[in-house]
Amino acid sequence: MGEFRMPSLGADMEAGILGKWLVKPGDPVKRGDIVALVETQKGVFDIEIFEKGVVERLLVQPGMEVPVGTVLATIVSEGAAVTAGQAVPPAAVAEPLPAAGEALIKAPPATSPFPPAAPSERIPASSPSARKLAAELGIDLSTIPGSGPHGAIQRGDVERAAEQKKTAAPAPLPPVVEKPSVPDYQAGMRQAIAAAMSRSNREIPHYYLETAIDMSSALRWLERENLKRSIKERILPVVLLLKGVARALADVPELNGFWLDGRHQIQESIHLGFAIALRQGGLIAPAIHNVNLLSLDELMAATGDLITRTRSGHLRSSEMSDATLTVTNLGDLGVNTVYGVIYPPQVALVAFGRISERPWAENGMLGVRRVVTATLSADHRATDGHRGSQFLEALNRHLQCPEKL
Repeated sequence: MGEFRMPSLGADMEAGILGKWLVKPGDPVKRGDIVALVETQKGVFDIEIFEKGVVERLLVQPGMEVPVGTVLATIVSEGAAVTAGQAVPPAAVAEPLPAAGEALIKAPPATSPFPPAAPSERIPASSPSARKLAAELGIDLSTIPGSGPHGAIQRGDVERAAEQKKTAAPAPLPPVVEKPSVPDYQAGMRQAIAAAMSRSNREIPHYYLETAIDMSSALRWLERENLKRSIKERILPVVLLLKGVARALADVPELNGFWLDGRHQIQESIHLGFAIALRQGGLIAPAIHNVNLLSLDELMAATGDLITRTRSGHLRSSEMSDATLTVTNLGDLGVNTVYGVIYPPQVALVAFGRISERPWAENGMLGVRRVVTATLSADHRATDGHRGSQFLEALNRHLQCPEKL
């Protein structure tokens, strides 16, 4: 029997809210199927399953917030007897899932401005309309004498009490003009990013290297290639940068991996996290899988698809947890040089600034070239400046031969 657990969608995630089941007991599933939606501070994500079988039991109800690693469902192999049904612990009381756009940050429970009545006190019977009006006006029914039969409180009693309260209340203070508050969803994401970056600066001994790369040949080649394509099929310069990083990682694999459990774990697959700014604010870096195995056209399609799904809220759990190195590109914002912060447990981040025309001296000749500054932020526990320099040299070498990317 297999166990389907709440996945970790980033080093800063401790728990998630199960938003919706997309399967039911008895349904067959296979690796890669989307079986649930989970909400975190960074958004709602499609959760994949990584085994083949049949759903036996769903153990967590939608709306429940559960820690990473919690068993959400059990899966049995095909052909085995399945006892279909839900088995949610009766003691587990779920809080309702916030509506789309609402914050994940829980608001404190509402409190009444009046002290609770003692157990022995009884509020005289009141009409439904009186109770509703009292709740709207913030009137404590226990303080109102009722004029109805046997002291029952009527709507008119509540209206008179409200008028008396208004008369006795001090003059209201002039309104205070406040700056617009940050939307709750954005505040939640900023908290998640702050937690991850605080951990990074606290735990990771960063070192930084940068180099200027002449992109003139690569861009001329790209311009020639794009002339052969329709507008929708054209390749953007960032795709060359991503593929160059993947090629360089194959040459210097120590930068492709994680620092986990006190040791360096190099990864064979190259899954590049690609930093994407969200329209509503915040930043997220889902992974493009197996970048080293993709052609430039395939990588362009994968990048466009990832950006679209990221901004529409349709990312898969593997795209949030598989990145082996993150790439950020702020060139479109006019930034020349970027010094990034590593996203744990990764051991490196590569950043690019804008491609701009600069003076360039080569073989005793001075000219103007289109140049980009590439910066490496790396974990000194996993590599050193020597290997980092070899990576940047490999990146430069591969970008000088774009036809081989």
